[in-house]
Amino acid sequence: MYDQPTIERIIEEVTREVILRLDQAAGKTSGSSTCNCTDGSCVANCPTHVDKVVEAGASRVTSVLGSHPVNGRIARKIDHTLLKPDASQDQIAQLCYEARTYEFASVCVNPTHVKLAAQLLKGSSVDVCTVVGFPLGATPPTVKAFETQQAIRDGATEIDMVINIGALKSKDYKMVHEDVGTVARAAHAGNALLKVIIEAALLTDEEKVIACQLSRAAGADYVKTSTGFGPGGATVEDVALMRRVVGPDIGIKAAGGVGSFTDAQAMIAAGATRIGASAGIRIVSESGQ
Repeated sequence: MYDQPTIERIIEEVTREVILRLDQAAGKTSGSSTCNCTDGSCVANCPTHVDKVVEAGASRVTSVLGSHPVNGRIARKIDHTLLKPDASQDQIAQLCYEARTYEFASVCVNPTHVKLAAQLLKGSSVDVCTVVGFPLGATPPTVKAFETQQAIRDGATEIDMVINIGALKSKDYKMVHEDVGTVARAAHAGNALLKVIIEAALLTDEEKVIACQLSRAAGADYVKTSTGFGPGGATVEDVALMRRVVGPDIGIKAAGGVGSFTDAQAMIAAGATRIGASAGIRIVSESGQ
């Protein structure tokens, strides 16, 4: 026999999965909107969606979905991230459910998942972030701009692009500026924020300084430490250096290896204003606030 909390959790998961699948099927034929409730209010606020679940065979639905975040302040600095190439739709749905429950700043997903994430997060405070030129940065600026435009059409409101690392290493600073500037114009035309990933682990300190200066001059809203797929992740030293270079006016995103509340605190103290992490729930839970 299952205990009551286990039964409620299973019902919650099945309800969410059925709503997701019904909405996907309906979207292909009628363009119907998705359910926006993952906070326990679906029964009260979305009776038509609940009716679909019942019609599909459910004899019971839950009106208690998840719990309130324990620390909304740190949660609002976190991009809840899943960029694995084998991420499934079900995992993206779970990511979005967690983001709504904990009120993270955004979910960060690969471009192919943007449309689904935007549907699942519609009406919430959580933004949809995606990656461009990822993870190598070695695509032409026009291609990155097209990726950006397509992502915005699909529902993204934040773009994390990878800088042209080879051009930076070659001291082709005009190319680097054009790379960032082209994407910045495309992002801002669609009212999206641009974060520029410099992949700090591949750069000398001098190159980190130049990458941040060029990114700021080309219109970046944030500079970001790492893709999470390079030889190293965020360090306190890199975040502090980046903050000194860009000043107080643009954001710094620390990403790659930030796995605990202690890590996140250290990055924020060094100057980070956003944390990219797959361990967002752990970070919030460890905060104890």
